[in-house]
Amino acid sequence: MKNNFILWLAAFLFTVGSAYYQRTTGPTYPITGETEFGGESIRYKLIRTYGGEGDAEISISNPGGKLSGVFTYKRFKSFDEWTEAEMISSDGKLIAYVPHQPPAGKVEYYVTLTDGDKTVKLTDEPVIIRFKGDVPAFVLIPHIILMFLAMMFSARTGIEAIVKGSRTFKYALYTTVFLIVGGLILGPVVQKYAFGAYWTGWPLGTDLTDNKTAVSVIFWLIAIYALWKNRANRIWPIIAAIVLLMIYLIPHSMRGSEIDHTAHPQVIEQPQ
Repeated sequence: MKNNFILWLAAFLFTVGSAYYQRTTGPTYPITGETEFGGESIRYKLIRTYGGEGDAEISISNPGGKLSGVFTYKRFKSFDEWTEAEMISSDGKLIAYVPHQPPAGKVEYYVTLTDGDKTVKLTDEPVIIRFKGDVPAFVLIPHIILMFLAMMFSARTGIEAIVKGSRTFKYALYTTVFLIVGGLILGPVVQKYAFGAYWTGWPLGTDLTDNKTAVSVIFWLIAIYALWKNRANRIWPIIAAIVLLMIYLIPHSMRGSEIDHTAHPQVIEQPQ
């Protein structure tokens, strides 16, 4: 009993670490940092995803109202010219608004701050923000929970196979069910709400999230078949667990849905 608890704890901690890595290395995780003006540190967080209605708000701390800022932006993958807008000073913050885009639309932007003596561009490269539709909690929460459980049971199955335990087949079944329901059933529903399409992976597109889900399910189905034929099989469940781990190490939302405005150029709407 004690050993089983330790193995589950190891699988849980391993999953939490993997999920955190995947989340924080993805292209939708905010860019954070700090700069200094007049001996005072200014911290900032530049968002890279937005799922609300209306324009996306970018705010920078402006203690004492001593700073002014310029927000420079254009649609990503477009022929637009760069647009500059003065940031609004309000309640100790400098605020700018990214014009709302349809789901999968992206805007690239810079933020430049100055106190009259010193001027700082916060990032060397433009920050890219992707807009998405609102995903209902009754779809998103089960999807997240099931995908977490799939990864945890995958890790636990791999450990069980390594220690030659008797529950490898049982845990592999749970892993595969969680992966299919969370990834291949609820995943496309989340994708539809967020970006208007159920599937944008192979052969319809290059979305790595869709593709890696499909690959992981294939490997786990092979592992299930191998274990069904021979419950003592250790190779395939370990391989499937390693494949899922490697897939989890790919940052989330890499090569995700996006609109290419160079194919259908239109003029960007200015924020209201």
